[in-house]
Amino acid sequence: MFVLLTVKDIIDLHDQVIEANQLQGLAGNKSLEGMLGRIDFRFKYGSVTDEFELAALYAVIISQGHIFNDANKRTAFAAMDTCLFFNGFKIVWDMKEVGDIIIDVAQGNMDEVELAQWLREKKLNQV
Repeated sequence: MFVLLTVKDIIDLHDQVIEANQLQGLAGNKSLEGMLGRIDFRFKYGSVTDEFELAALYAVIISQGHIFNDANKRTAFAAMDTCLFFNGFKIVWDMKEVGDIIIDVAQGNMDEVELAQWLREKKLNQV
C-alpha cells in the first residue's frame, strides 16, 4: 500500500522550502487539488506500479504545474523526497545532480518514466 501526499502535505512542504523574501502562496488561477487529482486518478487506475513512479509523478506535476507563486521546483523535489521517505526509501542526494534533474523535469526535458528510472538507479546506490 502506497502512502500518498495530501494537499496539506504539499503546502507544508512549500512553506518549508520558500524563503521569507520570496513571493508566497498559491497561484490564484491554479488548483492544487486538481493537480493532485491527476496523481490520484493514475494511482487508482493502476498506472502507478511502484514508489518511484509515484514520487516522479509528484515531481513532474508540481514542477510543471506552477501551482505556487514561487519555489515550485524546490517543492517538487521536497514532495518527491518525502513521498519516497513515507514509502520506505531514504536516498542520499547529490544536491547539484538532483537540482539539475528537477530543472530538466520542470522544463519538460525529462518525463515521469525517465525520472522514475533515475530514482530506481539512485536507490541502488543508496547508503
